[in-house]
Amino acid sequence: MPKHSTHAVAAAAAVVCLVAFASTGAGAQAASSAAQPTAGQPSPDAPAAPSRFVPGPCPKPPEPIEALSGAQCGVLEVPENRSRAGSRTIELTVARIPAVSARPAADPVVFMAGGPGSDTIDDIPFLIDSGLNKDRELIIMAQRGNLYDQPNLACPEVDRFNERAVGLGYDAQQAQRLFLKAVQDCRDRLTADGADLSAYNTTENAADFADLRNALGIAQWNVYGYSYGSNLALTYLRLHPEGVRAMAIDSVTPPQSVTLPWAWGSTAEGIRNIFDACAAQPACKDRYPDLPRMLTEQVRKLEANPLTLDVTPPDGGKPVKTVLDGGALLNLIVAFTPRPKDMPAALDELSRGNPERFAQARAAGSVQKVGDFAHGLTNSIACAEWAPGYSEPDVLKAGQKAFPGWPDSVLAQVPQLPFQYAACGIWNVPDRASVQRVATVSSVPALVISGTFDVKTGASWAQGVARDLSGSTAIQVPGIGHWVVPQSPCAQRVLASFFARPDAPDTGCVDDLEPQPFTIIPK
Repeated sequence: MPKHSTHAVAAAAAVVCLVAFASTGAGAQAASSAAQPTAGQPSPDAPAAPSRFVPGPCPKPPEPIEALSGAQCGVLEVPENRSRAGSRTIELTVARIPAVSARPAADPVVFMAGGPGSDTIDDIPFLIDSGLNKDRELIIMAQRGNLYDQPNLACPEVDRFNERAVGLGYDAQQAQRLFLKAVQDCRDRLTADGADLSAYNTTENAADFADLRNALGIAQWNVYGYSYGSNLALTYLRLHPEGVRAMAIDSVTPPQSVTLPWAWGSTAEGIRNIFDACAAQPACKDRYPDLPRMLTEQVRKLEANPLTLDVTPPDGGKPVKTVLDGGALLNLIVAFTPRPKDMPAALDELSRGNPERFAQARAAGSVQKVGDFAHGLTNSIACAEWAPGYSEPDVLKAGQKAFPGWPDSVLAQVPQLPFQYAACGIWNVPDRASVQRVATVSSVPALVISGTFDVKTGASWAQGVARDLSGSTAIQVPGIGHWVVPQSPCAQRVLASFFARPDAPDTGCVDDLEPQPFTIIPK
């Protein structure tokens, strides 16, 4: 699932979307959703060019990444739409990071990032720190449409909306109007540049990785994906099993299950696990005896009477107008701001009239890395694969089941993806649910990793995925949230053991793990 701003928009390390209404006629939108040939593009009747790897310079992020200084880089050239004759060629950035070991294993690890739409290159330091290239070469490829790719489906229009959104009600009409205008403007610009938005989907993503393995001449490799990358990894294993030695998936997003209503169950499970862990620690239980009631009270209170504050962002700068309502509070929790260990303290402070922790986290959204996140990829996947088959009432019903008694205005919006139905009406890509919502059944060795504090992709969803993978080992890491491996030394050891011995990984360190103590503040 998807990274998102603390307010709105369609995008990232969370997971979901749906059907919608549009501001223009469906016929006109359908005509513009497919890219039209432009100068330099192949004839519509020409066969798609074969994929190939072209060596080239490594990306140069604003903050240099040390691992790239010794990497071999280039681009994978692939057809934008393999099902359409005459499709243009697009370029996907690739980095091959050598193993630390002087005698590395022959089978590398290929990484599939979350999002969809996250900057994959930005994940490299976390992967290096987690030991992914200790004994094996680590291969990174930015999924189609991401930063450093050609084309890049970034939506700076949406990023600029996110900067303004902190000063608006989470589900306010003004926020919806401004957000949908940003989505429309981004879509118009991308299609005018020739992007075939229907081609940015998980099936094509999986084919890109299959082509990458062949283009690099790799006989076998290991796959590691987290959040949306787990969805992609499972799809890849189902459609292109050849050459997969082993697969590890982290913070699992099951392709057969992901829909917009699905998000509410994951959010409720993660929050419940955090509160249960507090109740299991005597000091936390004594200091914060009824967190579920406290959260419900604060959501109701803020939704009825939002706070409007002037708040200095965490990294400094001028104070910004910040609106904290019930929807914003819930979505800050889903975005892990504050961190789970601080959540009881932050809620207690809020209940006593001190909103500082949540307000500062909300104000942080006023500073965006404009153009870094591929919101276009998010919308193309969410609207084609996660949206169809459900409606806004289904989202509300799922929210009411997850959090009885909460205001409908909060529950009507999918966590971290407000207004997504309307956005999908604008984005207007074909329904791909039937080809994507398919379980992966395989005997390839697999490691399934979940964190009990994950409020984006609930840990329990991994169980069904593991049952379909007959050669799987599943672990739940207590007290860890979304994207487990970078946060857990134990999970890092298990992952290394799995890639060394896929049929018999050492999971012993998990048995003694407990959530770290929660922050206790004076009464």
